[in-house]
Amino acid sequence: MRRLSALVCTALLSLSGPLAFGDDGTRLLTIDHYVKVRSMATSIAGQDAQLYVREVVVAGPALRTRAPSQPVVLFVHGAGTPAEVAFDSSPEGYSWMAHLARAGFDTFAVDMTGYGRSTRPAAMNDPCNVARESQDAFIPQLLKAPCTPTRSEPITTMESDWHDIDAVVEQLRALRGVDKVSLVAWSQGGPRAGGYAARNPGKINRLVVLAPAYQRGGPSKAPQPLLAAGTAPMTTQSQAEFMANWDRQVGCADQYQSTAAAAIWADLRASDAVGATWGSGVRRAPQVPTWGFNREVVSTMQTPFLMVVGSYDKQVPPERVRELYADLGAKQKVLVELACSSHNAMWEKNRAQLFRVSSEWLRDGAVNGLTQGEFKLGE
Repeated sequence: MRRLSALVCTALLSLSGPLAFGDDGTRLLTIDHYVKVRSMATSIAGQDAQLYVREVVVAGPALRTRAPSQPVVLFVHGAGTPAEVAFDSSPEGYSWMAHLARAGFDTFAVDMTGYGRSTRPAAMNDPCNVARESQDAFIPQLLKAPCTPTRSEPITTMESDWHDIDAVVEQLRALRGVDKVSLVAWSQGGPRAGGYAARNPGKINRLVVLAPAYQRGGPSKAPQPLLAAGTAPMTTQSQAEFMANWDRQVGCADQYQSTAAAAIWADLRASDAVGATWGSGVRRAPQVPTWGFNREVVSTMQTPFLMVVGSYDKQVPPERVRELYADLGAKQKVLVELACSSHNAMWEKNRAQLFRVSSEWLRDGAVNGLTQGEFKLGE
């Protein structure tokens, strides 16, 4: 996949000016944006922060003639992997964003506060804020001995994530002149995107969520305390932990390619310059208290919702997603179980099926002509 990168500092701006000669409408343009926000994250509340937003768009004549009403899609990541890695990973043919861009969508992805190239609160630079059982990997390089967290409150929360999403949605609505955008999310992106849509239905067109982290009996409002006693405010993951978590969800031959997995880990490590220096290299993420995505909330939702889950997903098992399907109030709702797939379905052999059904849903509000129902895809 050929790409040209551009950098836009401060706020989102529209692309203008001539493109390189010879653009044939197949080359992808990657544009980096930064959106300023007055943070609601508990660790930096009231301070100015910036959110990294990646745009992937087809260059050439298609870009120059792009209509203001072109469908706009915002990708929202999960608990540990920033958006640029989750949805625009470097191996050829693995970018979900690129697939949708080539299908005619205007695609963006945002990193929440504490992830990727967005603002990282200072508390994330303290290895004491990692769970005790994970600190051993940093001794004696960073720590002389295990230590207790220096912060008892969370670094970010679900409410601050919703605030971040809203800041970007508002920028995109203004930038592209649209009333609504669609959201595509993964894992904890379920409560992020789904919870946001439940609170802002007038701004969201359609939802697509892979492995939505739904808790039928979870809280509707912020729990008190926000973090349970003894819970560290930050998580880390090493390459060995990343691969072990993936391998426990493998149920068929050639489910994923080891070369692609290595490249994705390299992308993940590169997304965290500080974490790369801890032990053998880790990715860091806030431990985010989650609420507002339970039966009480989703039963009133009317936003068209496509949910996809891998048959071998052990992080968000298919039965949890079926509970979401049963509880969801929307009349347009489809559940797709993806065979031979794990929690990381967008990086596995059946990813083309995932990409296809997502583009169909975003374009038509239907999959295989169905606006409601459950079915299984893949082999």
